[in-house]
Amino acid sequence: MKKIVAVAVLAAMTMLGAVTTAYADGRHRADGRQQEEVSRGQYAILLGQCRFGDTSGARTQCRKDVRLNYRIGALNPNLDCRTYSSVSVCGELTLSPREQACVSESVGAGLTFRRAEVECFAFG
Repeated sequence: MKKIVAVAVLAAMTMLGAVTTAYADGRHRADGRQQEEVSRGQYAILLGQCRFGDTSGARTQCRKDVRLNYRIGALNPNLDCRTYSSVSVCGELTLSPREQACVSESVGAGLTFRRAEVECFAFG
């Protein structure tokens, strides 16, 4: 019985150590979600796309969100990055109501959704 308890305690301590290490090295946020690892280039694109925010506050919040949700590491092939009209963006774009209307109008005029989304986000 003592051996079973010892093994259980050792296993629990090992797991706690792994969780503590993950939090200590910055891979997890305070809410428990894990930061996405992205390449240096992808991170630069994510930060760079913040310049298209409608207001100073939106641009500042965008940069905070990037720093909170992403960390530089290896290339993330699952991150949706695309370039249209010399504008590169990655991830899900947060569009204002005006930009959403622009996307609807542009798609109605024959532009693909992905292209309309990027162009309306950047130039909208």
